[in-house]
Amino acid sequence: MRDETSEDRFFRELGGACSELRQAFARHVGMSAHRVQLLVRLWREGETSHSDLRQALGLEGASITRLVKELESEGLAGRRLDPADNRYTLAALTPAGEQAAADLERSHQAYQERLLDGVATQEQEIVLRVLRRVRANITGQETHDQ
Repeated sequence: MRDETSEDRFFRELGGACSELRQAFARHVGMSAHRVQLLVRLWREGETSHSDLRQALGLEGASITRLVKELESEGLAGRRLDPADNRYTLAALTPAGEQAAADLERSHQAYQERLLDGVATQEQEIVLRVLRRVRANITGQETHDQ
């Protein structure tokens, strides 16, 4: 059995942190991560096609439709056919949905601040530089591999 390298530890910790972060806030507010993503996406982007939501959230069309219908039944979103092309359905938040998303965003900001408690701004900047470098290396490697 080989020993774990520093690279192994780095990516294990990074992957674990990313995985935990994706789910932790959703658990904190008591809703699914996809529902949180959908609410925030519609709040930031405004009226959006189901197709664009599917691509942005990485979900199947049926899942997007189900999520939007749930929001619609709760009075948080509305749907309509795209007047430019009635093959597409558009989704948008209602005023109640916009308020819910704004509340969610404020809660998320406070949650992030709590998670970063004890982590100095300078330390955050170091991590950001490292992550940017890793992402640049990924892009460079993918370009090199083609």
